Amino acid sequence: MDDDLHFQDQNKLPELKLDAKQAQGFLSFFKTLPQDLRAVRFFDRRDYFTAHGENAAFVAKVYYHTTTALRQLGSGSDALSSVTVSKSMFETIARDLLLERTDHTVELYEGSGSNWRLVKSGSPGNLGSFEDILFANNEMQDSPATVALLPNFRENGCTVGLGYVDLTKRVVGLAEFLDDSHFTNVESALVGLGCRECLLPVDAAKSTEGRGLLDALSRCGVMVTERKKSEFKARDLVPDLGRLVKGTIEPVRDLVSGLEIAPAALGALLSYAELLSDESNYGNFTIKPYNLGSYMKLDSAAMRALNVMESKNDANKNFSLFGLMNRTCTAGMGKRLLHMWLKQPLLDVSEINARLDLVQAFVEDIQLRQELRQHLKRISDIERLSRNLQKKRAGLQQVVKLYQSSIRLPYIKSALGRYDGQFSAILKERFSEPLGIWSDDDHLNKFVSLVETSVDLDQLENGEYMISSGYDSRLLELKDEQESLEGQIDSLHKQTADDLDLSADKVLKLEKGTQFGHVFRITKKEEPRIRKKLTTQFIVLETRKDGVKFTNSKLKKLGDQYQRILDEYKNCQKELVQRVVHTAATFSEVFESLAALLAELDVLLAFSDLATSCPTPYTRPDITPSDVGDIILEGSRHPCVEAQDWVNFIPNDCKLVRGQSWFQIITGPNMGGKSTFIRQVGVNILMAQVGSFVPCDKASISVRDCIFARVGAGDCQLRGVSTFMQEMLETASILKGATDKSMIIIDELGRGTSTYDGFGLAWAICEHIVDVIKAPTLFATHFHELTALAHDNRGGEPSNRKIVGVTNYHVSAHIDSSSRKLTMLYKVEPGACDQSFGIHVAEFANFPGTVVSLAREKAAELEDFSPVTINADDISKEMRGKRKREFDPDAVSEGAARAHRFLKEFAELPLEQMDLKQALQHVNKMKSDLEEDAENCHWLKQFL
Repeated sequence: MDDDLHFQDQNKLPELKLDAKQAQGFLSFFKTLPQDLRAVRFFDRRDYFTAHGENAAFVAKVYYHTTTALRQLGSGSDALSSVTVSKSMFETIARDLLLERTDHTVELYEGSGSNWRLVKSGSPGNLGSFEDILFANNEMQDSPATVALLPNFRENGCTVGLGYVDLTKRVVGLAEFLDDSHFTNVESALVGLGCRECLLPVDAAKSTEGRGLLDALSRCGVMVTERKKSEFKARDLVPDLGRLVKGTIEPVRDLVSGLEIAPAALGALLSYAELLSDESNYGNFTIKPYNLGSYMKLDSAAMRALNVMESKNDANKNFSLFGLMNRTCTAGMGKRLLHMWLKQPLLDVSEINARLDLVQAFVEDIQLRQELRQHLKRISDIERLSRNLQKKRAGLQQVVKLYQSSIRLPYIKSALGRYDGQFSAILKERFSEPLGIWSDDDHLNKFVSLVETSVDLDQLENGEYMISSGYDSRLLELKDEQESLEGQIDSLHKQTADDLDLSADKVLKLEKGTQFGHVFRITKKEEPRIRKKLTTQFIVLETRKDGVKFTNSKLKKLGDQYQRILDEYKNCQKELVQRVVHTAATFSEVFESLAALLAELDVLLAFSDLATSCPTPYTRPDITPSDVGDIILEGSRHPCVEAQDWVNFIPNDCKLVRGQSWFQIITGPNMGGKSTFIRQVGVNILMAQVGSFVPCDKASISVRDCIFARVGAGDCQLRGVSTFMQEMLETASILKGATDKSMIIIDELGRGTSTYDGFGLAWAICEHIVDVIKAPTLFATHFHELTALAHDNRGGEPSNRKIVGVTNYHVSAHIDSSSRKLTMLYKVEPGACDQSFGIHVAEFANFPGTVVSLAREKAAELEDFSPVTINADDISKEMRGKRKREFDPDAVSEGAARAHRFLKEFAELPLEQMDLKQALQHVNKMKSDLEEDAENCHWLKQFL
């Protein structure tokens, strides 16, 4: 939590100032509020805010870190615990609840006594009316989406209907797809859309089948909002969308009619987000089918393993890929687009190359790059400004910001026009031509001249946003009258000073206040000199320490006239501002297109700036379709690790070649760089498919449709899942979801259980990936025995198959023979690792000497592994040797067949049709039969 959240000085808290009557009225109102465990409710007391009841305890505990901040409102059994919150603190809490956490909604009430009304409500997926508070002093970095899911569970899997709405970009969308029991497709859709909140029908959330879905949502850190099943209906969806979506209704009808259950999900979302109750939404949305197949799939495990997004725990911004790549210049728009691109890497080779062409153009032309970035720094958040215009939430200040951005466009266009390199055609097509159209006399030039004629631009330096008096004849008349009255009041001031024989500015002051309007003022010291005249010719208004205020009938008359003209002038200004804002809103479609174009230009320039500003420059990758080519990274580096100040990064090659080294087993000591190496390959592939240069000397990448990563157990204990269970769940989703077009990264599989089980699982999973999935894989492991996979069935018994495309690599380390000290070399080299370094790493960590020497003795007793083991049979013998037990091969095969039969019978039990007692009877009988048979089979007996 930020330091400013710490509760340091209780005296800084605003004081809870309510008299008995107000308190009683509020208590009676508070009792009428419906109970909502997720809502944190704040009450606006004008100078400060309050929270009450459970919410007060929550705020005191989480944000003030003390319960001494609590106050009691009322007394006795009616007493209500309360806490006060300053305006800046309220902004901080709202930002945390809506942008960081996903377990609460926020409500804001206004009123007094017992009469309060809800004026703002927001949730992590629907920031809604809180946007102006959240982003008053901060850029909007991400555009959250709200998703509704309607699962239809069937015997052969689950069909999922998905609807989503992105309120920042004003997009609604639909998707429908089959999913497995791990909901891998749902997870990658939620990651791709940047979902923060998800609506589910109550029955699906409570059902046993829905448990897997809730797990997937919790992995993605999504807030689940349960809605009645009756809300998931598609009855009026087409006419409703017809009102919201730009253009004709036919394409909408075609899209909706082609889907079975997604329309009902979108229907629930439209009513939840109340899109139809706000007329400014009409005709301003676009509708898109969300196609899972058009982007690389990334699940939450891959996003974490590759550090794609920022985390609160990052030591600095370069810890995450987003933090490193975010060199955008525009206010907010570029950041949001970068967020989206990182969650939706491309699969289309020509589209990836188009982005790379543009990045290369900016990399090669340093002057163009710097000039464009300077101009973009002066571009406001056009996307949000134009949306506020449409929603009638904007004033003259927002119009002026759009004007200041619009007048930069000719400079951007002429800078682009001066480029004459090899990519000038694509630069022209993507940026110069559209900019030319949008800034011509029919579009933004009209808007620029509207602002220049209507707004008093000279007043901007004083921070005032006013309509120019020359814009409207009535406004000009009022301005002239106002100036004439100011002149008359000034001359009356001078005349009165002469009459009283006082210096006009130094002694007799002319002041204007809210209470009395225009008045004269003299100090108390001067008052006796003119007391006689004061009492006869003037009206004394007030006598205070700072002097005496007085007026006369002439000044009062002129002052009243001036105030009337001023009020009229302000009202006229107000009407004209509304007219100008309304006219400006008609340009919002142009601004939306312009925002998309400038955000894209911004992100591509950020990529080129990153590629050139690193100590070792990045290189352009060669991209090939997923069914051809290999993955070759020469001199590859991990972009985030090499960006840390304390790191001198050692580059490594990675050559995943089909049929030769498509599956790589990497062994070597802890801290030797295995994890970094396998992650950096994933990160390089992701960066390339986003359209960025990569931290390599040379790179060639065959497009991947999905990156699966099984790295570290993360926060699974918080969700009540054991480390090993989490490991198995993640691996199961790889085995179910991966294809030969995916990329698999596995780090240390099978460590959460016993050595034999873990090794057996790791071996079986490797074989399955190599034989069935055939995806390029990097498998880092401590099971040195696995390296025998690369030599499986070579030179052993004549076997009917041979494992193809498996190679061994190791991270090298050097042990000084005399001092036995370990030095990490961080180089990945061909071949298996010939020894284990666990004990040396323990020495590294300053373990006590006695522990280290005992560990060496025990390891020597157990160590049975030899690097020349190249045969799976040898391995099984070796494992048997370790168990200090030999069995007759016939007994083994006979026992295995009986065990197999037991498992088959158990799997076929119709458990859903039995009650608990019947099921237990059946299982006990099967078990006693098995034990009976095991009496004659020693191999089987050892397991019982």
